[in-house]
Amino acid sequence: MDVTVLGSGVIGVSTAYHLAKAGHRVTVVDRQPGAALETSFGNAGEVSAGLAAPWAGPGIPLKALKWAFMRHAPLVIWPRPDPAMWRWGLQMLRNCTEARYERNKTRMLRLAEYSRDRLRALREETGIRYSERSLGTLQLFRAQKDFDGTGRDTAVLDRHGVPYELLDRDGCIRVEPALARVRDKFVGGLRLTDDETGDCHQFATALARIAQGMGVDFRFGVDIRRILLEGDRIGGIATDQGELRADAYVVALGSYSPLLLKPLRIDIPVYPVKGYSITIPIEDASGAPESTIMDETFKVAVTRLDDRIRVGGTAELAGYSRSLRPSRRATLEHVVTDLFPGGGDVAKATFWTGLRPMTPDGTPVIGPCPYPNLFLATGHGTLGWTMSAGTGQVLADIVSGHKPAIDLAGLSYARYAED
Repeated sequence: MDVTVLGSGVIGVSTAYHLAKAGHRVTVVDRQPGAALETSFGNAGEVSAGLAAPWAGPGIPLKALKWAFMRHAPLVIWPRPDPAMWRWGLQMLRNCTEARYERNKTRMLRLAEYSRDRLRALREETGIRYSERSLGTLQLFRAQKDFDGTGRDTAVLDRHGVPYELLDRDGCIRVEPALARVRDKFVGGLRLTDDETGDCHQFATALARIAQGMGVDFRFGVDIRRILLEGDRIGGIATDQGELRADAYVVALGSYSPLLLKPLRIDIPVYPVKGYSITIPIEDASGAPESTIMDETFKVAVTRLDDRIRVGGTAELAGYSRSLRPSRRATLEHVVTDLFPGGGDVAKATFWTGLRPMTPDGTPVIGPCPYPNLFLATGHGTLGWTMSAGTGQVLADIVSGHKPAIDLAGLSYARYAED
């Protein structure tokens, strides 16, 4: 079968690889000159199945009001006359209940755990390398009340058999020795022992090269203009370089997916939530993290990537703006210098931003849609890297007419008709 994948981020590349492995003839189309040059380029580096959770949860509306007065706020909203933004925000508020939080987290964990296992299998299959480490993620709590409130999350982890450790200060320092220098900054942590880290861009470009060796045709520098209908099926893709035709199509365009799908009357509530990162060369290895630390107060991750520290986080609702705001850089610099002073020189950091494709319930949109030869792989939010290998395998199974290894209930486009 001929399959065209729209988008060459980590989701699109993973999908292309798994489709080719299943025996399909695959073409990948992207406007960029290479793979993983947008949202997959500079993310926080976490493969954090254990931390897979929706942003919408009990208490978030009150926290958002408090964040509005913080200098280093985790969330910043730039009001715009954009109906999609306001609708997305209202839908997110609707998901801020205990029952919906648990339902959505359960759905996300199902895919994230499967994806982590698929990533390990992919490493064995290909020998791929991407500055990876398998040392877990430490969710660090600065306030005792936040540490005491971990019961809701650990209860879900217990039900799904996800291993974790609750650590006091000394326990946190045991797994992250550099924190000994700032032991007064935190009270404890939740460590997800099976989580991993790695450079998403390195992974995606390496996997793209492997996929090319399997016959995948990557067509870069091609602007996708619209999806063409022929009756009740997709007939082709109109681009600035002509029409592309295939038997099946996968939309993996991240935040831009809903713009392309809207003329087909496929309405998915995916909205860009802007994130930032800085990448710092390590100057004192003893003062740098060993793996990933997630600062729960500022919602910022600090990750070791070989000889670099990647600091990623913050969230902005600002439409499709890609401007680099100095205030966001200041927040990232504050977290890394507060927790790992001397590990790296922030003056030498590179500054980056990307648009995370978020759904109001946090769960991605993968699988079939109303057109029988069109499939979706978008809406992964901050977890595209975490969920990429599993998403690619699931899409390859569905396109091939096979039953995926995990239950797709609540993960597909159909849930919006049911909700």
